[in-house]
Amino acid sequence: MAENPTVKLGVLISGAGTNLQAIIDAILHGDLKAEIRLVISNQADAQGLERARRHGIETMVIDHRKFASREDFDRAILAALLDRSVELVALAGFMRLFSPVMLEAFPGRIMNIHNSLLPSFPGIHGPKDAIEYGVKIAGCTVFFVTAGVDVGPVIVQAAVPVLHGDDEQRLAARILLQEHRIFPHAIALFQQGRLEIQGRRVIIKVDSPKPNSSPLVNPPVD
Repeated sequence: MAENPTVKLGVLISGAGTNLQAIIDAILHGDLKAEIRLVISNQADAQGLERARRHGIETMVIDHRKFASREDFDRAILAALLDRSVELVALAGFMRLFSPVMLEAFPGRIMNIHNSLLPSFPGIHGPKDAIEYGVKIAGCTVFFVTAGVDVGPVIVQAAVPVLHGDDEQRLAARILLQEHRIFPHAIALFQQGRLEIQGRRVIIKVDSPKPNSSPLVNPPVD
């Protein structure tokens, strides 16, 4: 059986780009069959741009503040992605919401990563909101982007226990480690043709089902 071709990625960032680095590392280690065609940031000083440049990846700054509308901003991004034949868009800490301009151009082909177990705690303060609510288990989610804030179909999630004495920074750091694992994994599932969106559900097609049935209980049951 012929292997699925390498997926052509466009990665959008706004800051440090640690999830971008995780994607790059997965490609270099042979865990992900992908080519990053372009990294776009809406912030010229985003550290992730330098990460991309160190690996010889083309970068571009498209400052959202220079556009009269969200739609005009999205058109500029869309033109750059289409010019490089991008097939899948990965939002790796990209702090802007898309208009229908992007959503309709890449239906089911925009992935985002969020630092909570969606649909709990959407928005920009997932770990902080989890601690303040008092949950015992937090985590992160990779999902397909649709209209709205952090509401698209879920692809992969990872659970992280909330420990006594955790503050936002400590919990966020442990969640981030799991983000670096599941984001490249979700992209690999897409590249392998194993994802199918059925309404709100993402079906992961497998040759021999091996469900993860191990529960995570926090605090542990003796």
